Amino acid sequence: MGVEPIPDWPGELIELEETRIHVRSTLRGPAETAVFVHGLAGSATNWTDLMGELAGEVTGWALDLPGAGFSPAPADGDYSVDGHARAVVALIEHLGGPVHLFGNSLGGAVSVRVAATRPELIRSLVLVSPALPDLLPRYGPARVAASAAPGIGEWAVRRLRTLPAERRVRATLGMCYADLDRVHPERVRLAVEELRRRDALEHAASALVGSARGIVGEYFRAGPDNLWRQAARVTAPTLIIHGRRDRLVDARMALRAGRTFPDVRLVTIRHAGHVAQMEFPEIVAREAARLISETRVPPA
Repeated sequence: MGVEPIPDWPGELIELEETRIHVRSTLRGPAETAVFVHGLAGSATNWTDLMGELAGEVTGWALDLPGAGFSPAPADGDYSVDGHARAVVALIEHLGGPVHLFGNSLGGAVSVRVAATRPELIRSLVLVSPALPDLLPRYGPARVAASAAPGIGEWAVRRLRTLPAERRVRATLGMCYADLDRVHPERVRLAVEELRRRDALEHAASALVGSARGIVGEYFRAGPDNLWRQAARVTAPTLIIHGRRDRLVDARMALRAGRTFPDVRLVTIRHAGHVAQMEFPEIVAREAARLISETRVPPA
């Protein structure tokens, strides 16, 4: 990994309805706009390389979900999927929508809810290992469920903070990446710095645990607002990308997605893990650019 990675895109805090959200943007470029939504324990920087790959196709906006990254805690303390979806909707409305919406993991679940409930805001939908309900017992989901249990999540965060930041970062990357050799040393250094910064934030633990509880709650939600039922109502053309070596979301979930989303194309990346947009941004960009070209507004 000798080539220097793309530096983080410029960020700013913007006022959205009753909250403030930190966003990073590729700045004004193409007329088409894309919004990028990260996963649990992630931030806007999870999209840095993909935003660079797509800079000629879209003007990209990646947000830190409420309480994540540089976004402050929400005033109402709501870290549910619904709460995160409201923040995404507010950003899209601020930008003028409709947009090409990207979501990874938890961000994928949030993006499905936005696309299903506000279809007029979405031109296309790209989901990378979306955290849609899967009740089969597996190691990754079991860890998330355990961290969401009352009292356990907070206790686990306190225990983890006693470990060196470098060790915690490498453990997280090892869970999310299929091959740690694909992580540039500079990315590791920046992730360690960011974790140390967040360790000092009063709301960091509640944001992480609250978001974990939010996604676990979705796994057990019944009725018309169940995420799979909402997926069946998504009208936007959809691209779903899974890594075959994903330890957190089973790549076989792509088969159910193919039967559920009305207008969908499936892509699996053989050597990718849970964050294909970070491991193989060039592949994800190529597939996403194809969808964007098919759904972009023709010039007047």
